[in-house]
Amino acid sequence: MDDASADATIYALGTPTPSRAHPGALSVIRLSGPRAADAVVFLTEPRAFARGRSARDPSLPAPRRMVVRTLYDPQSGEAIDRGLAVWFEAPNSETGETMAEFHLHGGRAVVGAALEAIRRLGFCRLAEPGEFTRRAFEHGKLDLTAAEGIADLVAAETGQQRRLALQQMDGALQRLYEAWRTLGLRTLAHLEAAIDFPDEDLPPGLAGQVRDGIVALQAEIATHLGDRRGERLRDGLHVAIIGPPNAGKSSLLNLLARRDAAIVSETAGTTRDVIEVHLDLGGWPVVLADTAGLRESEDAIEQEGVRRARARAAAADLRLLVLDASGDWKAAMQSITGSTEGWDPARDIVVVNKVDLVPVEPGIDMAPLSASSGAGLPALLARLERSAGRLMDDGAAAPPLTRARHREALAEAHDALGRALVAPEIALAAEDLRLALRAIGRITGTVRVEELLDVIFRDFCIGK
Repeated sequence: MDDASADATIYALGTPTPSRAHPGALSVIRLSGPRAADAVVFLTEPRAFARGRSARDPSLPAPRRMVVRTLYDPQSGEAIDRGLAVWFEAPNSETGETMAEFHLHGGRAVVGAALEAIRRLGFCRLAEPGEFTRRAFEHGKLDLTAAEGIADLVAAETGQQRRLALQQMDGALQRLYEAWRTLGLRTLAHLEAAIDFPDEDLPPGLAGQVRDGIVALQAEIATHLGDRRGERLRDGLHVAIIGPPNAGKSSLLNLLARRDAAIVSETAGTTRDVIEVHLDLGGWPVVLADTAGLRESEDAIEQEGVRRARARAAAADLRLLVLDASGDWKAAMQSITGSTEGWDPARDIVVVNKVDLVPVEPGIDMAPLSASSGAGLPALLARLERSAGRLMDDGAAAPPLTRARHREALAEAHDALGRALVAPEIALAAEDLRLALRAIGRITGTVRVEELLDVIFRDFCIGK
């Protein structure tokens, strides 16, 4: 984006594009840039555009005050719609620039005519994806992590995703990373003092303070890199349904998905590949996977299905082991849990199905269920939600790492800090520490890289 384009007044529809099937009750058109207030005057006073009056026209309402106005075509003077207009004086706006909004009826004809009227002003252009948020960043209204939080909030599908996005918008990650930069800068200042004033009497224990600062910073980054909560919340917790054939795994998948996602048959070995459905489980996004029945088989395809089932179980965040109440389910439970990599009795759940046919005795750590009638499902869902909650809380108080971009920069910082600890020269240690701080700064935008900004904002929707 060139400088002239960056200084332009931009506009976009800030609400979903109306369609014939869904016209919408209201639509909001947003403008940002030096002539946004001019647009309010020229579009609401039919003769102002021809006269070329300035934004300080008496007809311009006070900033931040919403008023009822008729919107006109600036060239023909034809009325388009009657709605609400408001403008915000820089820098007291979302983008830090002069902004304006028109709140109009949501029909396609109204929105199309209003957008065309703004274009006909001649000094506005259609915004690029993410350009409003990018301008807010460039005017210091938010940092890059908050900008990404906005994108995450728009894309949020569950309550927990929404809460995490709001935390990030409110600066939770920014405060964490800036605290690390502050610690690193303080340590770097000590190193620089030792380099610049080698003959001076520096405070005793300075070398130990420097080393302690680098070790502490590297340890905190390592803990943050090991925290997978944010990625789980963005992509979904992976829950694998495992168990022997005909125990009711596919029936449970369909019950939880509330649709026939998997084929249910009395013939053993029906499920041979992994079948996935996406669920909202108490606000947690979940990817639920039905797998092939675990048994010995001479069929090569079924053998591959069993291999995939075991691999999915090992990689899953949580496991549901479904057993048949009419068989020797206790022996099957001991055999499968003992051979399943990563099985955690504190989180993973044993589900004994078909209790409508064969009741099971209480007192054993399992969840009784009848997949055919739904009996026991509420208790199973509550237990699964608790397991997901424990997994996501994981005893961590810091906000979770949310994006691959952050992980890459922090891994680079962690490696640089490791080199600083073993550097043979103090000047080399200082350079590695500077590289670590630069990597952390890239996350929040403290270190500005134009290509980085393009990558971040190009995935935004138009009008945001």
